[in-house]
Amino acid sequence: MPVTIGLWFAGLVGVAIVLIGVRFLVRPAAAAAAFGVPASVDNAFLSAKGVRDIASGLFIGLLLWHGQPRLLGWFILLATLIPVVDGLIVLRHHGPRVIAFGIHWATAVFMLITMGLLFG
Repeated sequence: MPVTIGLWFAGLVGVAIVLIGVRFLVRPAAAAAAFGVPASVDNAFLSAKGVRDIASGLFIGLLLWHGQPRLLGWFILLATLIPVVDGLIVLRHHGPRVIAFGIHWATAVFMLITMGLLFG
């Protein structure tokens, strides 16, 4: 049962990061503001971030599709580094602490819970 819940949580993480990536491609300024560090609309790095987010989410989908919960757990564990560092980036650039803690680091905690469930 924990693994099944972990698979659902991982699917949620995958879908969410794909949607965040799409937002970085379609509405880069809004996505950057929601990230916690506003940037200009024409910033090419925002598009690069969007593509990488989409690829990360699709990789989660690939592992789900092929029934690899343990490998997915390891991927989620390693990918937890992303929201942890994202939160540090927001703080370093004097972005809102509520975004660093309430979005980025809360995501990291959710991902660690997901990883734990996947390891059953």
